[in-house]
Amino acid sequence: MGRITEFIEKLFENVPESEQAAQVKEEITYNLEEKVADLMEEGKSEEDAVNKAIIEFGDMDEIIAELEVAKPNTKKRRALAKVNLGFSIWGSALLIILFIVVNVMYSPDVLWCIFPIFAVLWWPLSMFYFWYRRKAEDK
Repeated sequence: MGRITEFIEKLFENVPESEQAAQVKEEITYNLEEKVADLMEEGKSEEDAVNKAIIEFGDMDEIIAELEVAKPNTKKRRALAKVNLGFSIWGSALLIILFIVVNVMYSPDVLWCIFPIFAVLWWPLSMFYFWYRRKAEDK
């Protein structure tokens, strides 16, 4: 019955681990083993019974659709990434303005605000990368 387990693992290799996926995997394994046992009772060899059970199993697409993991909601994911990007741009702009104002008010002779500004600019840059990656994944 090791081939059945290998077959199931191969089918579920792209399915994210979840409780529902584990239950479906267990149920499929049980049904295939039961089918093999029935075929062996009819007089088939174990290898023939396993092959026939795997062939008659059917298509994995229906099962993935039942698990609702076939395609994540791409519009929501992209919209959330876009909101994150917008929030990071506005937040960074406000922080940069704050640094400039504090620098000008308290120590106009030393231009120290450049250093935190460079640090703050990584936030929208990372959010842009995140948004761009989501956009590329959705295509």
